[in-house]
Amino acid sequence: MERMERRKFIQGFFAASAVAAIMTPSALLAKEEAKKVLRGKNALTYDEAVKAITGDKAPTDSDKVSLTVPEIAENGAVVPVKIKVESAMTEAEHVKAIHVLSTKNGNARCADVMLTPMNGKGYFATRIKLGGTQDVVALVEMSDGSFLRAAKPVKVTIGGCG
Repeated sequence: MERMERRKFIQGFFAASAVAAIMTPSALLAKEEAKKVLRGKNALTYDEAVKAITGDKAPTDSDKVSLTVPEIAENGAVVPVKIKVESAMTEAEHVKAIHVLSTKNGNARCADVMLTPMNGKGYFATRIKLGGTQDVVALVEMSDGSFLRAAKPVKVTIGGCG
């Protein structure tokens, strides 16, 4: 059995430390890049999504928009959402779009639906994923260019986004 000399042990230790010092930052950077890729190029925060949809127009809270979501969602992967908008649905006055947003998901845009007067009703129902307890927001674009808003909190017991 060969004895390790102190000098060789120290040289080996410093060589291993140097490799670790060089590799650790690049590994951390790779993890950060992977997070960006997983988020996707179209992923927007809530504020970014609202700005992308409305431009610089401020949405107003309205009783014309009825948002139905459960107070408590057992499973965040399948949260039912219903939006009903009081509108005549005529050429002069109709719902142009209904956007469903979440305030804390990695990507705030959950659903976008475009409507015309031929739809007959300003109504949309779907299921969305929520990563945790947060507000669900219905952002409605009207034919006159105005934006109406309704929001409700949903408590999620099991997250659905990860």
